[in-house]
Parts: sequence; structure tokens; C-alpha cells
Amino acid sequence: MLLRVRGSMPGNSKRPGTTPSEASSSSNGDALTGRRQARVLVVDDHGLYRAFMGVLLDALGVRHVLCSDAHSALRALADEHFDLIISDCRMPVMDGYAMTRELRRLEREGGRARIPVVALTGRMGPEEIRRCVECGMDGWLLKPIGVEQLRDVLCDWLPMSTPEPASHVNTSTPRPPGFASRESLIAAFGSWELVEPMLCKLIQEANEDLEALWQAQAAEDEHATTQHLHRLVGSVAFLGATTLEYRAVRLIDRVHLSGVAANHSALGRFYQDIEIYLNYLYKL
Repeated sequence: MLLRVRGSMPGNSKRPGTTPSEASSSSNGDALTGRRQARVLVVDDHGLYRAFMGVLLDALGVRHVLCSDAHSALRALADEHFDLIISDCRMPVMDGYAMTRELRRLEREGGRARIPVVALTGRMGPEEIRRCVECGMDGWLLKPIGVEQLRDVLCDWLPMSTPEPASHVNTSTPRPPGFASRESLIAAFGSWELVEPMLCKLIQEANEDLEALWQAQAAEDEHATTQHLHRLVGSVAFLGATTLEYRAVRLIDRVHLSGVAANHSALGRFYQDIEIYLNYLYKL
């Protein structure tokens, strides 16, 4: 069951609870057929999740461009037309919130049409919602996502012939507590044939980041420690390991606040628990 939570934005003249194409979204397959000429820009610094979004968009037959950072996304937006942007919120150098603020500034100053931006995020609490609204995002999508959730987002937002600020939409499914199972992954992503190669890639990349995290912690390198924690957040959020993801986000905040040495014990426990999680995934 797809969970939808809709609410009106301040200053939005649309009827609360509606989305740009709500009338047509009841028949997702037919609705998407008329949107396949639209173009979607995906922005995510996590290579695995970026590739996965590309696989899903390919499966849905929707044209798209993938960018690994906000600056390359803004360059692409200056040169090409896009009908929708799906952007990760937490990215190094320029995050998704800052990118959206810059996009809205460029649209205002250049008289450009407003492109809807949907946040791709691992958590969505009151603070994240506030930041989405303030920077000019139009909705959010919680990781992990499957093909049905993405199809629903595309049906809601493509095409936007007369873009305007619209109701915030949460089109994610509630994530079960604990680790993902083989059955839940198949249910989320469609088939084991799709899941298995991505799972192998996730385990490989996460192990590399885990080793790099160990070295960064030993060197008390705050920047490298938080960067590899950030990448591990992307890995665990990919499959919905919500407890580990929440701990990683808190660790990033704590390392920024008090440094690596002060969080040595917490980093060590997180390292061990990620190892347990990756070994569990390997046995799937």
C-alpha cells in the first residue's frame, strides 16, 4: 500500500490535498505513457543509488540524466531542458537544499519556468520538512524506493506544462524495522535478478567505505570520517536499515561537533554493527 501524505504550502492557491496530476495518477501505467517524452534530472553523490535510479527510469522508459553533485546538475540545467529534478538532500560541498535555493534564484532572475524538485532522502522529520519548504522543494521521496513509488512520483509531476508551487507529497512506503529480507527486497524492487547485482555492488562499496572509515578514524581525520559515514548512510538507506542509518547521521553530527577522538567508542560500535549487517546481506 502506497502511503501518501499531502499538505498545502504557505501561499499555495491550489486546493489542499491535490497534486498536479492527481486525476490521472489512479491509472499509473496509462498516465506514464503520455509522460515518456519528459526528461528527469537525478542528482545523488552515492554512485550505487544514482545507478539504481537510472535502472528504474530505464525500466519505466523515461528519459533522464544522472549527476553526481549539485554543481554539475546546475550546469546541466543551464544547458538542457528538464521537467523534473529528483535530488538527494545530503551531498558534500553543495547539498540538495542549497542547490534548490540556487535554482530558484536563477529561475527568478532569468524569468525561467519553475522546475519541480522532489527531495530524495533517508529521513523526513519536522526539521527536514521545514528545510524542504524553505529552499523551494515541492515534495519528498523516502529511501529506499521501488519502481511503483517512482512511477507514482512521475505520474504526479510529469509533465509540468505550467509549473507552480504545489503541495508537498510523501510517496514512500513505511519501512519495516530491522534488516531487509530477501522477500522484502523482491517485493520492493521487483525481482531477485534486479536485486542481486545491486546488492553485490552495495556490499563491495560499503566494505571499501568501511575500510576507509577505519583508516580515517585512526588518523583522526574529521573530514574523511564524516565523508565515509555519509557514504555508508547512502548504502544502508538503500535497503532500509533505518536504525543504522539514524546512528550514522547522528555520528556525523557528533563528529562535526566534538571531533573524531571524542567519538572513538561510538565509531567503533558502529563499525562492528555495519560489519554484521554486511555479513547478513552477503548470506542473502
